[in-house]
Amino acid sequence: MDLPFDGAISAYYKTEAPDAVRDAIRNGSKKDILGNTYPHASRLSGKKYEEEIALLQIELVKMQHWIKESGQRVAVVFEGRDASGKGGTIKRFRENLNPRGARVVALSKPTEAEQTQWYFQRYIDHLPSGGEIVFYDRSWYNRGVVEKVFEFCTDDQRRKFFHQVTPFESTLVDDGIHLFKFWLNVGRAEQLRRFLSREGDQLKQWKLSWIDVEGLKRWDAYSTAISETLRRTHTAETPWTIVRSDDKRRARLNAIRTVLHAMDYDRKDVDAIGEIDTAICGGPDIWNA
Repeated sequence: MDLPFDGAISAYYKTEAPDAVRDAIRNGSKKDILGNTYPHASRLSGKKYEEEIALLQIELVKMQHWIKESGQRVAVVFEGRDASGKGGTIKRFRENLNPRGARVVALSKPTEAEQTQWYFQRYIDHLPSGGEIVFYDRSWYNRGVVEKVFEFCTDDQRRKFFHQVTPFESTLVDDGIHLFKFWLNVGRAEQLRRFLSREGDQLKQWKLSWIDVEGLKRWDAYSTAISETLRRTHTAETPWTIVRSDDKRRARLNAIRTVLHAMDYDRKDVDAIGEIDTAICGGPDIWNA
């Protein structure tokens, strides 16, 4: 399979990646956490993960039943750097849910018509109806980070976004929508390792795009845009939950726990849900670019 960026990730790894990143990938085993600031030295074992997620899946089924019966509306936003684990986390949320009531929204770039609309309009069209959970695999926060980094929007468009986004989200909450905002944050070495894995796997190459390749070179620009976005859009009413996702297993478990603990559904088993690991999951103060 020949792709326009064939070998681009490997070339970046060999020639442009910081020495510390290359050394971490070269010397780390598959089970190692590459980032030296991550609070766990190794990944959660597969056996432990399977035991814990099985209990959480049962709670998610209970929660969905309650949402459907009570007509609740739930919107879960997932943001983060490329390869931070957004899609995999959403997959684990939905794994045993009825897909009719648990939709994924993953929008492509705006059409010419959408570019003339109010910025939030195309996202509004996908908001949950009564009894539904909607998972946004990227969202209106594209304007805060990706569009800024790649200059897909003007400074004035981004200014308007920041002026409007908090009132927009407050309106959703005021109307009764349960809104969760997750930012999955992956370390630089781990992100590159995941890209290299995708590049070498024909079943995963579809996940790579020129944005991914170019984004590797703009790590610092991403960090600046992310930091500003979190600072300006984290409120008591519509808070961000940051999940440090160098260990995908821990990230998935703690994201699911965050939602389950927040929802007051029938037959809830708090002991089965377990405690949130606050060292890797919490407010913007734990974000580590």
